[in-house]
Amino acid sequence: MFALTSRRRLLATAIALAATLPLANALAAPFESSRITVRTEGAGPDVVLIPGLNSSPRTWATTVAALPGYRYHLVQVSGFAGQPSAGNKTGTVAAPVAEEIARYIKETRIKPAVVGHSMGGIIGMMLASRHPDALSRLMVVDIFPYMGMLFAGPAATPEQVAQVADRIEAGMRAATPEERVKRATDTIAGYVDTPAMRPVGVEDSLKSDPDVTARAYRELIVTNLIPELSRISVPVTVLYVQPKTVPIPAAQFDAAYKGAYAAVKQLTLKRVEDSAHFIMWDQPQRFQAELKGFLLQ
Repeated sequence: MFALTSRRRLLATAIALAATLPLANALAAPFESSRITVRTEGAGPDVVLIPGLNSSPRTWATTVAALPGYRYHLVQVSGFAGQPSAGNKTGTVAAPVAEEIARYIKETRIKPAVVGHSMGGIIGMMLASRHPDALSRLMVVDIFPYMGMLFAGPAATPEQVAQVADRIEAGMRAATPEERVKRATDTIAGYVDTPAMRPVGVEDSLKSDPDVTARAYRELIVTNLIPELSRISVPVTVLYVQPKTVPIPAAQFDAAYKGAYAAVKQLTLKRVEDSAHFIMWDQPQRFQAELKGFLLQ
């Protein structure tokens, strides 16, 4: 009788303990960060989407709608598109944001495909080179791994690149509100060939914190990721366009991209014609097809 009672007590204790586990999980603190917020949408394999400088998850809205069957993790960087600057109020932006995304992936226990546009592509490369086990594959959308080469020339020293970046940052900070509106409008007109989508880009840009934007832009210019690319162990797909402002032969432009990304072990490099910087808006069917194939790898 004593043994039976003991077993009953042990069973009751085990049942009571098990009953508390779902409650403990339900009460687990959600991911919190002062540098990013992340919103999930859909169900299926995990995909992290990182927008670019001054952009928001609206960058991906048409893509997400066209490709169901995935759980999309939509990143918003603090200081951009109306989100308070919070943890990005000082210092660099892209590098610490990459670390926060790595922490998000670890805490949510996922191993996602990662897609980054422009500055989001730089962040994606940082993530893949510095946390190679965090993701399953990476898509970089229209960004060069060392912007300094484009701004200061391929032979420029880091010091010369920094001087160029300093001048650009100073010019951005000196802009009046009226000049800022004109610059945002002109920039988006050059980045987006589809007129209907331009208001989204302009609105996100004008809602961004000018100080965060200036620091992040400078960081993008001086950051050279080429030496880190050999550390990326996952498959990488790069989609890129040749800007209208770079009137060199296509073969020469393609060679520059191929050379810059040469250290990536598993590289798929694809040029996209008839598109500006926001490929997902200017060539949505092509972009969605490329993304679908990338996610099915």
